[in-house]
Amino acid sequence: MPARVLLATRSAGKLRELRPMFAEAGVRVQDLREAEIAEEPAEEGIEAFETFEENARAKARYFFARSGGVPVVAEDSGLEVSALGGAPGVRSKRWSARGDLSGVALDEANNARLLARLAGAADRRARYVCVAVYWDGVREATARGETAGVIAERRHAGDGGFGYDPYFVSDELGRAFSEVTGVEKAAVSHRGRAVAALLKTLRGRG
Repeated sequence: MPARVLLATRSAGKLRELRPMFAEAGVRVQDLREAEIAEEPAEEGIEAFETFEENARAKARYFFARSGGVPVVAEDSGLEVSALGGAPGVRSKRWSARGDLSGVALDEANNARLLARLAGAADRRARYVCVAVYWDGVREATARGETAGVIAERRHAGDGGFGYDPYFVSDELGRAFSEVTGVEKAAVSHRGRAVAALLKTLRGRG
């Protein structure tokens, strides 16, 4: 188990969720800002693959090289909606095609497209998927997590979570991810399950 890892994401929402998971496991983490890895245009092309696994692996290797060899944990995640044939999937973050937006504004644009595409749909089943990858230049470990729910017709209350969370009502919690605490979400979320499985694998490898 490494004593320190680089978390290869620039998403504030993901960092809020990931940090406590690694802290509980006793693993010190750095984000890209703390590691002084400046954002470059080339990063936009990393997630060019058709699976979460390939995208996460590509990110892990890219930021391992950029960091000068620090062990990296990268993940790729997204929402798969049954009535949309699994869309937006690996394109969840960029689904609205609004490259001029970021943060909350981008989330709102993505959610607006989701609701428009599901207007009148009887089947609103969905699942979140996450694949987390560890890479240290020699060893690779991969773990996948999923969580099921339905897409609500209207935005739910609460300021927890990010992305599609205000509309994703968890089957297990009976509430939208925006309405629950970070601890509650981590216990059943795709990201929580993927990271827990990854850490278990790394501990097993010694």
